[in-house]
Amino acid sequence: MSIWRGQQRLILASQSRARKMLLENAGLDFEALPADIDERAVQRDSGLSSPGEIASLLAREKALSVSRQKPGQYVVGADQTLALGPQMFSKPAGRAQAAEQLGLLAGRTHELHSAVSVARNGKIQFADVSIARMTMRPLGRSEIEAYLGQAGDAVTTSVGAYQLEGLGVHLFERIEGDHFTILGLPLLSLLAFLRREALLAV
Repeated sequence: MSIWRGQQRLILASQSRARKMLLENAGLDFEALPADIDERAVQRDSGLSSPGEIASLLAREKALSVSRQKPGQYVVGADQTLALGPQMFSKPAGRAQAAEQLGLLAGRTHELHSAVSVARNGKIQFADVSIARMTMRPLGRSEIEAYLGQAGDAVTTSVGAYQLEGLGVHLFERIEGDHFTILGLPLLSLLAFLRREALLAV
């Protein structure tokens, strides 16, 4: 028996492995359909500089983009930004850039801003942003190289060159924020919204 009570499946406007895992583990009946938007162009054209506002904008645009193709269905868009003070990070282009990012983050606290939006029939029905504060332990060059050697190509798939659910956990000494925010989807607030819409059995 499914927890999902919607007449049509939920849609996740993403192919993120972590976000799909979160929805699957929560027992939701969903389809993953990534949004076809140029994220960097949307960010540039917005003129926004706040990490939370940028994450929120991109989550909204992803949800709206897919919602226009799927009338009547609830579409979840999500995005995450990483900020070290005023500096925002993008996914590293290769191992050298991953090493550079880790060198900057080592021994310091950065913020992950995770945003979620739900659209239906081309209109936003719900939006939320949550923040996690991540303190990376001091790392020498040899430790960074050892980590990069073990993690392999996975370091280029995540901003900050780490995945906390994998080998990235070795890089940290303190974390403030919930697990779902860190993985890029404020799941508790999303589930609360779906419950209010009578879409969940639990």
